[in-house]
Amino acid sequence: MSIKASGGSSLARPQLYQTVAVSTIIQAEQQDRFLDRNELGELDTYFNSGLRRLAIAEVLTQNSDLIVSRAANRIFTGGSPMSFLEKPPVEQTERTLVGVGGGSVADLPSDIKAAQQSTQTFVSGGQGSESGGGLLGGLLSVFTNPGIGKIPVGFRPINISRYGPANMTKSLRDMSWFLRYVTYAVVAGDPNILVVNTRGLKEILENACSVDATVVALLEMKVASISYFKNDAEAKDILTQYFDILVSELQTPTPSNKLRQRNSRDLQGLELPQSYFNAAERRPKFVMKPGLSATEKNDVVKAAYRQVFERDITRAYSQSISYLESQVKNGDISMKEFIRRLAKSPLYRKQFFEPFINSRALELAFRHILGRGPSSREEVQKYFSIVSSGGLSALVDALIDSQEYSDYFGEETVPYIRGLGVEAQECRNWGMQQDLFNYCAPFRKVPQFITTFAKYDRPLPDQHVYGSGNDPLEIQFGAIFPKENRNPSSAPAPFSKDTKRILIHRGPGINNQNSNPKARAVNPGSLGAKVVRLNNQLPGSSNGASVKFGESSTQAVIRATYRQIFGRDVYEGQRLTVAEIKLENGDISLREFVRILAKSDTFLKTYWTPFYVCKAIEYIHRRLLGRPTYGRSEMNKYFDLCSKKGFYAFVDALIDSAEYNEAFGEDTVPYERYLTPAGMQLRMARVGTLREDIGKRVDKEVTPRFVELGQVSGLRTEPDVKARVNQGVTVQRQQTKVFKLTNTSDKVALKNAVRAAYRQVFERDIEPYVVNANFTNLESKLGNGEITVKEFIEALGSSELYLKEFYAPYPNTKVIELGTKHFLGRAPLNQKEIQHYNQILASQGIRAFISALVGSMEYAQVFGEDTVPYRRYPTLPAANFPNTERLYNKLTKQDSEVVVPSFKPAVSTSASIN
Repeated sequence: MSIKASGGSSLARPQLYQTVAVSTIIQAEQQDRFLDRNELGELDTYFNSGLRRLAIAEVLTQNSDLIVSRAANRIFTGGSPMSFLEKPPVEQTERTLVGVGGGSVADLPSDIKAAQQSTQTFVSGGQGSESGGGLLGGLLSVFTNPGIGKIPVGFRPINISRYGPANMTKSLRDMSWFLRYVTYAVVAGDPNILVVNTRGLKEILENACSVDATVVALLEMKVASISYFKNDAEAKDILTQYFDILVSELQTPTPSNKLRQRNSRDLQGLELPQSYFNAAERRPKFVMKPGLSATEKNDVVKAAYRQVFERDITRAYSQSISYLESQVKNGDISMKEFIRRLAKSPLYRKQFFEPFINSRALELAFRHILGRGPSSREEVQKYFSIVSSGGLSALVDALIDSQEYSDYFGEETVPYIRGLGVEAQECRNWGMQQDLFNYCAPFRKVPQFITTFAKYDRPLPDQHVYGSGNDPLEIQFGAIFPKENRNPSSAPAPFSKDTKRILIHRGPGINNQNSNPKARAVNPGSLGAKVVRLNNQLPGSSNGASVKFGESSTQAVIRATYRQIFGRDVYEGQRLTVAEIKLENGDISLREFVRILAKSDTFLKTYWTPFYVCKAIEYIHRRLLGRPTYGRSEMNKYFDLCSKKGFYAFVDALIDSAEYNEAFGEDTVPYERYLTPAGMQLRMARVGTLREDIGKRVDKEVTPRFVELGQVSGLRTEPDVKARVNQGVTVQRQQTKVFKLTNTSDKVALKNAVRAAYRQVFERDIEPYVVNANFTNLESKLGNGEITVKEFIEALGSSELYLKEFYAPYPNTKVIELGTKHFLGRAPLNQKEIQHYNQILASQGIRAFISALVGSMEYAQVFGEDTVPYRRYPTLPAANFPNTERLYNKLTKQDSEVVVPSFKPAVSTSASIN
């Protein structure tokens, strides 16, 4: 089964019109250059005339009714045309309405007000007007105002009474719109808005009114507008320019749609209205011709660079392919061949082929050579086979030698992006193609088209047929929005208008109306909804025997009907008592009673007025036929009916349908026959509706992670257990001897503590002659009890020998490592500790650093006043233990490596380039 699909994307907002500034900057941006002198002069002229343009628009706005009135009086006869002009409520400050009688118009009754509007006359007091008001001003304008020019031969005045009020209202509205478009164009400085909104209206005006009459009205509006600027030649020129463009565009026949060429069956043949093309960004097309100047040829070559390499390589990389440039400029090779060689160049291969897999390189090649993305899965398969077997050269040759390239670009035209406004865009690759046109497309390594096309054949049974996302909740009938509070994914929804939603039948599965249409009249029994039937003997009440769950009370049937149609019990004031009496008397059938309820104001305000059409159709369809709509095909049929005939015709179509007659007949209250999977799930998960055997919560016992990590999976020996208990610490920790000086009278203990201090601080025994020269005084003070072991250690660290051996030769980071090793018996804990001591070392010196270490709380808690520091084998934090091992297991002067570096080692520049 083949399924048509449509791709999604972020919302595209095309520019609806151009201004001088926007169009000039866009053109320079597309060519990757600065504005030239002519463009800057054009912008300067536009901005210098900005106040004048705003003044022109202001004058035309304030006198719009007078201008439109003159034009309407010129082409209409037999009444006052201005009485048909519908205007939004605005404050009339400088305009006086002179009607029949005096007094305020707002205070008069509606009939008198209508009579005044039929004979009203406008007297201008607006700015820019130099002629007097009243009768004298009107007579004076007859002799002083110039003529409107050549009147079309086929012009005939239009009689208001024969033309009709509805057509008069539309004609006056359109004339006001034309004047408004002129003011827009004046302010924008660009006639693009006139071209977009008026070109192609000739055939429409011929059918509705008359083109000649419209041209006469516009010429009259032109003369009336220019009359407000008699002494301003520049303003006259501006208005003349835009009114002439408006008249010429109005007389232009409707241009044909731009057809998207389709050279294979897997491509979509689409049409783009010409107005969309006119409103799009102006993308210049560059063609290499022999007669161009050197500057123009350079522009064409740069355009080719921008298309193939997505940038001007002469500016981005300071390089160019000079021998190819000279050949294409001299005419030795065509532009088509120039594009071919650029796409095969080493630079293109390095930028757009080697960094990507074949499917992504294929997508980029489509953009650079054909100006679009891949159109279908078959097209991707075809060119993927080519690039896989022949590489980049074969792919480039296949694209450039294709019929599509010849049709669009020929031999001399530079390829261009065929995006929004250039040609009709396909729906199935919409999102991916818009992403491919972005400047950042080469930075996306993952292919998009092939993955999206692959999803077309994957069934998604629970996906909603009306849009992206899964089947919505029960309150989102017909919605085109997903359940998630985010933008729809760019993946397509593989559903077409012929695809049906999956619905659950409330009753035996064998009675499903898709597989068994004759079973529509079969009641669902105990498996489905409760069926309520009116048992009176009414014509047509032959829908089978009485049901087991039937109700004999007419009031119960009426109440059930209200609950089905309105979804609730209605208030007393909302009940239709007359229809109820007719039903009780047998004057109408239950089917007609349902029709009356569905056409009531209460039902209209509940299920039609508050919602958009699709959602209202879905609601009403469920209420009257007892099931959701099947899909877009059914929705399209009802949508067309609602748009042409309205709400009441839609209700009649449902109740008079064959499905209603077969399912409910004349005497059965409609009931819910089908529901969506989401609706079923919501009802089953509702509090109080869970059965003991369905939806019961299952609590899975999960073993905590720390318990799993603590369990032993294999057999462990006793040495293995001891090694794990020791956490990698060797037996040296138990063999370490701690020297503690508690009694200075014990000379042997004193001597051992002093030698241990030397070994800890200087990492070796100190020779006697060194001791006699430097530390004899310190040893005597320690032996006499004048200083403690802690003060002795601090004095050793502040000595000239320590500074010479462990401070002068090393950087601060290494000095900090050695200091923590000598005085705290470990390596630095982390970078924060290194930063802390580095600040002390840099600002206060080595002696302050030693004092900070010895005076720290850690030193006091571990060594106290009378213990010589020793290696401590700290196992926490675990990351610090290897650092301490490395610090103690190598000689200090073996190398200058820092065990705990304060920064990551930099990679060699030459190595990174190679």
